[in-house]
Amino acid sequence: MKITDLKKKAGKFTLQIEDLTLEEGAVHGFVGGNGCGKTTLAKLIMGILPSDSGRIDLGKLSNLEMTMTSQRPYLLHKSVYENIIFPLKIRKWEIDDGFIEEMLEACGLLEKKNQYARSLSSGERQKVSLIRALIFKPKLIIIDETFSNMDIESVKLFEKLILENQRKDPRTFIMISHQLAHIYKMCDYVHFFSKGRIIDSGTVEDIFHKSNNEIIRNYMETQMIEKRGNI
Repeated sequence: MKITDLKKKAGKFTLQIEDLTLEEGAVHGFVGGNGCGKTTLAKLIMGILPSDSGRIDLGKLSNLEMTMTSQRPYLLHKSVYENIIFPLKIRKWEIDDGFIEEMLEACGLLEKKNQYARSLSSGERQKVSLIRALIFKPKLIIIDETFSNMDIESVKLFEKLILENQRKDPRTFIMISHQLAHIYKMCDYVHFFSKGRIIDSGTVEDIFHKSNNEIIRNYMETQMIEKRGNI
């Protein structure tokens, strides 16, 4: 994916990305303080927002090969199960009920399979939205703070699932999170945002430990960073 001379103005805020390349098949982390443009860029990539100018070259990606989850995911007025299979139904793909039940059981949601999805807690909604996003194996998956209200065991489950799948069949992920331990563990590359611009991009090690940018160093010093470990 190649982004060039992109600009989006919203009130007093302006997002301006001069040149950004997101390597295919890698996990990318968008990092930075609140209101710095991370989610705005994600919505521009997804086509949820129109840009004012510039270009987002998605290559061969189509809308049906992309998905995005959020901190407050939108769920259909249907059961948990119907929400999860929705991407498969609209594509007329085979539904693997065994895998779905396995995922629901691992997340503690099997007994709520037929429950009205919007009656779930915020953390449970996030689990459903992630299963729904992963179930049809899109080529681009944007995860915007979707792990924020989950219990730690479910976070570990999804981290393990994503990393195992990346080893077998790499997809392109964009992860937006304030949980830097999660970014450190999951991502291949990090893109650091400040005031609507990306001020540095590089490997996780480069950005977290080797950056000479004062803004990045100050930000990292305020966070607790756990070392990447085996899961």
